[in-house]
Amino acid sequence: MFQRLREDIQCILERDPAARSRWEVLTCYPGLHALVIHRWAHAAWKREWRWLGRFLSHLGRFLTGIEIHPGATIGRRVFIDHGMGIVIGEMAEIHDECTIYQGVTLGGTSLVRGAKRHPTLERGVIVGANACILGGFTVGAGARVGSGAVVTKPVPAGATAVGNPARIIEAKADAAREETAARMGFSAYGVTQGDDPVAQAMKGLIDNAAGHEHQIALLWQAVEKLSQRSRELPTPECVPEDAHTTEQFDAERLNRLVK
Repeated sequence: MFQRLREDIQCILERDPAARSRWEVLTCYPGLHALVIHRWAHAAWKREWRWLGRFLSHLGRFLTGIEIHPGATIGRRVFIDHGMGIVIGEMAEIHDECTIYQGVTLGGTSLVRGAKRHPTLERGVIVGANACILGGFTVGAGARVGSGAVVTKPVPAGATAVGNPARIIEAKADAAREETAARMGFSAYGVTQGDDPVAQAMKGLIDNAAGHEHQIALLWQAVEKLSQRSRELPTPECVPEDAHTTEQFDAERLNRLVK
């Protein structure tokens, strides 16, 4: 028990720059208090002491403003920051190293008794303030849910969910876009992930340019191979001298487009 408490205090000191001492964390962090009370409530729930589990959960909500059903499963080193208004449903599962901010709801969309109604957060998930994750699906390891997002479908590992309804931003696609833009001499970091139509158009331009550039390079490589095979025949060279058989891009042209 005390080992878990030391772990919880240490993870808060590591993740919250406002935390100055162990004593401050122990006495002034409602997220820590809610987790400790939940462990007692969860232990009672697993022993079929349902009323006691619910009463301890109710007491925790009264003292901290954080409502955690005693049936919910919470892993190690979970950090609940600020905490006020958080609701965690009966069948929610929160794995190790997750971070949850104030106003978050891990709720359900089904009324079927015994069904998996609440979400599972895999290791290292971060859920921003006032986000709602509704349903019995999984948010993959290392994923992030933006503040105010309403998520009703699975989130892949490492991805980011933003907006209402939430849109999934794949980490691999975003990294590939940044890499392509860097080769063009343009930083995709400045292209926001919001609903701005100009930003969306820029992302589409970068993706399209990368795709066309790659296809053209492949075509010229194929033409070059055919040309090498036909050099024995008395025909002129079929690959123009100015053909780009490697991927290139006019960075200045793109920069003029975005200015």
